[in-house]
Order: sequence, then structure tokens, then C-alpha cells
Amino acid sequence: MVISTRTLEADLVRKRMNVKSKPYSQACDNNKEPILIILRTVAQHSRRILEIGSGTGQHAVYLGKHLPHLIWHTSDLRENHDGILAWLEEAHLENVLSPLHIDVENTDWHMGTVDGIFSANTAHIMSWSNVVAMFAGVKRLLEPQGFFCLYGPFNYNGTYTNESNAHFDAWLKTRDPLSGIRDFEAVNELACGVGLALEADHPMPANNRTLVWRKLN
Repeated sequence: MVISTRTLEADLVRKRMNVKSKPYSQACDNNKEPILIILRTVAQHSRRILEIGSGTGQHAVYLGKHLPHLIWHTSDLRENHDGILAWLEEAHLENVLSPLHIDVENTDWHMGTVDGIFSANTAHIMSWSNVVAMFAGVKRLLEPQGFFCLYGPFNYNGTYTNESNAHFDAWLKTRDPLSGIRDFEAVNELACGVGLALEADHPMPANNRTLVWRKLN
């Protein structure tokens, strides 16, 4: 099973195409600034970032524009590349690169190491085996002291943090029974198992979190 990206997000059920045929996600517009605030600190000494599951391409354009010291590698399944390229072609950002084809279950991600990895709204629309494969890929590509930043909803102590997330999780499972909001403790244990140490757990808008880990060695 390959990674499904943000096209399965609830907000993208209402996805619209603008006059230049760029895919659009309202959620990306809503959370891009809070994510940027975190990355300004986390990625201040980084050089090369891989985004796993670039989705519409909006995050890559916005974050790449405001973090010009970074080389930003976009990635997704090929079916989403045209939309990402539409955003990149309009933005003309030299530091944001054309999307790579990444299927998390394929161990060859066709790129070298990076000192930062970012992913938004992916873990809850993958199967758990895909989440495991994603962390294995992070271990392969991330340089020592590099960071992995993961944005999305999470449960804590096996409990939904609010009723909205409970309804969202039920909706996800009607689309794909293998998907669903992940338990923070399970994800953090998985991260520790690949040599990552939790650095921060940030509350975010719309009942989401941004988790940040560092690779120990």
C-alpha cells in the first residue's frame, strides 16, 4: 500500500481548483503561519529539507519563500506532482525543488541525506505499516542532529483530545479502515526505536500538534 497524501483530508473533500488549475487546501492556508513560526527556530541551522507528502504544494511554496536559506525537496506520489508543479511554477523559487516520487514502503527514496524532514497531515491517512515505513525512511536519510517535524492530530493516553477529532477519526475509517488518528505514545515509541529523541510537542490550531524529534547519531 502506498502513501495517500493530503488529498484524503477532510478539507480537501472541498478542494477547489483556481483559474490556473492549482489544487487548493484551506487547511494549508490556516496552518502555514503557525508551522513557519516553529520551523524558523527548528530549521535555523539546517540546509536541506525533505517534505514527505507535499500534497497541494502550498506548504512548500510558503515555507520555502520564508525560509530562503533552505533547499526544500518536495515529494509525493506521481498523481499529485502536477498540482505541486503548478504552485512551484507560479512561485519561481530557486530553493524549492520539483517533486520526487516517494512511496514510503519503497526503501529507495532516490535522494541523499538531509538535515531536516517535514511532513504534514500524513500519519493519520496512512496505514500503521506505512507510518512504520516512513520512520524507517527518516532514519535512513536524516543526518545526525537533524530534525523530523510531524504535523497533524494525535491522541494522548489512548483518548481523543476533543469531540471534533473523534468525528474526524470515524470519517477517516469509513474511507480507509487502516487509517486513523495515531496515539502520540505509539508514534513517539516508534521514533525512539529509530534513534530519534523528542524535542518538542507544540499545540497547533484546529486541534492539531507539531511534534519535533532530533536524530541522536
